[in-house]
Amino acid sequence: MDLVFQAIVIGIVQGLTEFLPVSSSAHLILVPQLLGWNDAFINSASFDVMLHMGTLLALVVYFWRDLLDLIAAGFASIRDRSLAGDPNRKLAWLLVISVIPAALLGVLGESFFDNYFREPDRLIYVCGILIIGAIILFIAERVGTRARALDQANTTDAAVIGVAQAFALFPGISRSGITLAAGLFRGLKRDSAARFAFLMGIPVIAGAGFWKTRELISAPPGSADYAALAAGFIAAAIAGFLAIRFMLSFLKVHSTGIFIAWRIGFALVSAAILLSR
Repeated sequence: MDLVFQAIVIGIVQGLTEFLPVSSSAHLILVPQLLGWNDAFINSASFDVMLHMGTLLALVVYFWRDLLDLIAAGFASIRDRSLAGDPNRKLAWLLVISVIPAALLGVLGESFFDNYFREPDRLIYVCGILIIGAIILFIAERVGTRARALDQANTTDAAVIGVAQAFALFPGISRSGITLAAGLFRGLKRDSAARFAFLMGIPVIAGAGFWKTRELISAPPGSADYAALAAGFIAAAIAGFLAIRFMLSFLKVHSTGIFIAWRIGFALVSAAILLSR
């Protein structure tokens, strides 16, 4: 099958599942396997980098005003040595606190998480982790009070959500899913928890993408299909932007029940297909 078509499909999968709480890493591992797409390039670090850069672009385009405000507020807080009751100053530093755990674990465990779960005999583990993530989200929905808005978040919230995000390195947990669940456990409203998760995703995805760029640069000449790279990047960016807009609107009035059901259903179907082979 045409490599560009495969790149577009996988780019759409990445863009949607990066921001829906269903685990992009699990889908990127399982979908090509289920469809029989075993091309080395589709599963390469080069392609992975471009997909993440696509979702990063979606975040930056959607939140560009927030980013400018937060950057200005962060520098102002350093200049004045005060948060001065400014919610943007506080939020800027909460985001800094939240990204530290994921950054540390990402650097230390990158190679393990990138390779261990892609082995054919370990794909079934990803299905199991998808269900574990669904259970965590289900419990968070039941016990969370959903009483606090984003401007009421504190340093404990940021630390808890940041530590939770580090576990998203396990394919199947879901970065957006585990951070949303952590926010719910801490009593944040669904849309507030999602907004915080998306904003903290900007430095995390950027860091992961630029860190992996070294593999793209070191790849042998001619090993990359640039048309497929561009197609995947664009598809991921467009799908990601639409997913962000959908989620922030959806979570104002709905629970995450549909995503919990999808995770369990996708895991069971994937496991059945893998075991049948």
